[in-house]
Amino acid sequence: MNAAAYDVVVVGAGIVGAACADAFSRHGLKIAVVERDVVGSGATAAGMGHVVVMDDSDAQFALTRYSQRLWQQLAPELPADVEYQQCGTIWVAADEEEMAEVKRKHSYYTERAVPTNILDVEALACMEPNLRSGMAGGLLVPQDAVVYPPCAARFLLERAQTRGAQLLFGSVQEIGRGAVRLADNTHLSARFVVNAAGAWAPGLTPKLDIKMRKGHLVITDRYPGFVRHQLVELGYLKSAHSLTTDSVAFNIQPRQTGQMLIGSSRQYGVEHKQIDPEILSRMLRRALEFMPALAQTSTIRTWTGFRAAAPDKLPIIGESPVDPSLYFATGHEGLGITTALGTAELLADRMMGNTPAIPLTPFLPTRAFVEHSHA
Repeated sequence: MNAAAYDVVVVGAGIVGAACADAFSRHGLKIAVVERDVVGSGATAAGMGHVVVMDDSDAQFALTRYSQRLWQQLAPELPADVEYQQCGTIWVAADEEEMAEVKRKHSYYTERAVPTNILDVEALACMEPNLRSGMAGGLLVPQDAVVYPPCAARFLLERAQTRGAQLLFGSVQEIGRGAVRLADNTHLSARFVVNAAGAWAPGLTPKLDIKMRKGHLVITDRYPGFVRHQLVELGYLKSAHSLTTDSVAFNIQPRQTGQMLIGSSRQYGVEHKQIDPEILSRMLRRALEFMPALAQTSTIRTWTGFRAAAPDKLPIIGESPVDPSLYFATGHEGLGITTALGTAELLADRMMGNTPAIPLTPFLPTRAFVEHSHA
């Protein structure tokens, strides 16, 4: 057995854990990050990398907008392989009911100084000619962006390492009370331990109310210009937030390579990584409903991943109600890439006793603990 003392040990080197290491090291803290696989694996490798402002709640808006601004500030420093591009999002409205939602979102964002443009039928067709005819219109959010998540995680962690952060590989068996124990019986001691293990966070903190959501992704061959913005159906808002049923929605992203990344699906209660042919078929059929010309393109790879979902659709950020040395940065579901930088800054502020840029109260872990421990 050996021991090492740190200010913070971060468990998990996905995008959230890497962002935490970057933020903490910038504050001069002595950091170790423990990862069982490779940097940027897990949900980070299965995310679309959409840096998007969302408005399901005021708290969600505050965190996504704050974090998006941090991405914008970071953009000039990002290496080329992170593929940061501010392509904008178009929320596509299929009918007049969804156009009413376009107008609501436009009003909400405008009141909060987020630029948006309402697109009529002609403007939408001009911007995205491969969408099927008959759409009602859409909402362009031009400051939304995309990144390639695994390389973004690697960049953030490497930057932390230049400030002295250590990256350790191993399987974490136990955390809490200022200590981390690995499978090889290595013991790490720290003032603070951060559980940033994503969908696997409850395995380390059994009372944490986090569920796994499985998702599928498909990437195509190269078709430059086929899609120009991240396109998301407004029906996504109806399907993505069911907490119990499987769902699919049209969500497609242009990559700098000319490829297209196609999502999205959500499944509960499935813990194997295998492709589900029925879900994949439903997802691709949905994409074809919006972009029939996709039938002429070739896909080259399909894969899956697991997102960590909290019951109220907000991430869990802050200290444990029962162990002040234990902090959480998990439960981000489909917004981990967007909110990684904001999450890290909020945690750093909390640890250092600084006033955070946005209220932390809606994200505190107190709300996400169940009274009983899972067997």
